[in-house]
Amino acid sequence: MNHVTGPLTTDVESEYRAEFAVGEHSARHLRRILRLYLIGAGLLEVADAAELALTELVANVVRHVPGRRCRTCFLIRPGGVRVEVADSCPRLPVPATGDALAEGGRGLLLADAVTDRWGVDLRPDGRGKTVWFECLPKTPGGG
Repeated sequence: MNHVTGPLTTDVESEYRAEFAVGEHSARHLRRILRLYLIGAGLLEVADAAELALTELVANVVRHVPGRRCRTCFLIRPGGVRVEVADSCPRLPVPATGDALAEGGRGLLLADAVTDRWGVDLRPDGRGKTVWFECLPKTPGGG
């Protein structure tokens, strides 16, 4: 299901929601959609960081979630963006602490480095989680 609300103004939220099985190219498509939303909201300043963090969250779904199904949500609010990636896997993501030369495992560390806040919310029924992050512009009005 894709659902978009609008219109986008400074006092109205805009959101994009999609639910599907993700694959190798899904992050690229979701980055494009996210960038369009951020440009429309005057938040281009946070686009690179938000796109990088989104890529890492989607990659975690591809690697670690059986069936690769997830729900993405982009919430544009006055002053920033919140991106959520929810899945039905109860395993919590864990930031890497091991081998610095490993090919993977640093996605959450990257997300932490480029976003203003991030976290994980468990579903009350124990059947999944939502990993989210927020990016806020450093300059008033973004751009």
